[in-house]
Amino acid sequence: MRKQMAAGKMIALAAAVAMCAAVLAGCGSKDSADKTAAAAETGAAAPAGTEAAAAATADQAAGGNGVLRVGMECNYAPFNWTTTTKGEFTQPLSGSDYADGYDVVIASKLAEAAGMQVQIVKLDWDNLILSLQNNQIDAIIAGMTDTPDREKEVSFTSPYYTSEEVVIVKKDGKYASAKDIQDFSGATVQGQMNTIYDTVIDQIKGVKHQPAAETFPAAIQALQSGAVDGVVSELPVANGVVAANPDLAIVRFDEGKGFDADTSVSIAVRKDDTALKDQLEKGLAAISTDERNQLMEAAVERQPANN
Repeated sequence: MRKQMAAGKMIALAAAVAMCAAVLAGCGSKDSADKTAAAAETGAAAPAGTEAAAAATADQAAGGNGVLRVGMECNYAPFNWTTTTKGEFTQPLSGSDYADGYDVVIASKLAEAAGMQVQIVKLDWDNLILSLQNNQIDAIIAGMTDTPDREKEVSFTSPYYTSEEVVIVKKDGKYASAKDIQDFSGATVQGQMNTIYDTVIDQIKGVKHQPAAETFPAAIQALQSGAVDGVVSELPVANGVVAANPDLAIVRFDEGKGFDADTSVSIAVRKDDTALKDQLEKGLAAISTDERNQLMEAAVERQPANN
C-alpha cells in the first residue's frame, strides 16, 4: 500500500537507469557489446542510441524470451529484501546476492503460471516506473499502490495484497497507547520519500511533518535515535520491524480513526502490454486470499533481523 510517486512511491535515478540499460544492451557489434559489458559491471551508461541497445530492448519484450523481468527495491521487508543466503524462496540477483520476500514469491508464482522464468531486477524505488516505461523490466511487484497519478504512466492489475496503515513508535514512549491519528498532534512524524506514507501525515492536525526519509530503514533509524516520534508504515512491514526491534511498538487505530488511504498493492505493467496484464490477472486469480495471507506471514517470519 505504500508509495506514491511524484512525477505523475517517482523520479528517475540516472545511475540505476544506466545499469539497467547496460544489462539490456547485450547484442550487436563487438565494440558495443564490450562497452555494454563494462557498463553493466560499473553501473555506467550503455552506449546511447546503439543498434545493440535497440535490438536487446525488442528481444527482451515480456515473454519474448520466456523471462518475466520484475523490478523491486529489495530493501522493503517483508515485501522484498536482499540476502546473501540462497533459500527455498529466493531468486538470484547480481554476484552472490539473492532477493527474497513476499513480492519475490508472488513474482515466481505468476511467472510459473505464465510459463516463464522470473528474473528479479533490483532498482531504487524512484526508478521503477521509468525502468518499466523504458522496457528494462516487464512488471513492478514492489508493494506499489494503484493511484490516479500512476495510472497516467502505467497500467495496474487488481490488488495482490491489502494491508493496514499504522504508525511505529517507541514501545515506552508517550504515543504507544494512541488510538486516533489525531493523538499524534504535536508529534514529529516521518514517512518514506515519494510514498503514501509521507503524504498521509498531513491528515494529523498540528503534526510536525518531518522531511521524508530516503529509505524506510532510514526512517526507523530516526525513530530509534529519537529524531522522530513515529514512522508511518503498513502493518506487515511494521510487524517485521517490531519483531526485530523489541524497543518499538505498533499503533493500530480504532475504526474510523485511522488514515484515509488506499491500503492495497497492485502490479504495474506498461500501458500497451495488455497480454501480460491478462496473464498476471489469471495467475493472481489462482492464488486465494488465504494463501496470500499465509505467504505474507511466512515472509514476516523468515525476514532477516536487520531488515
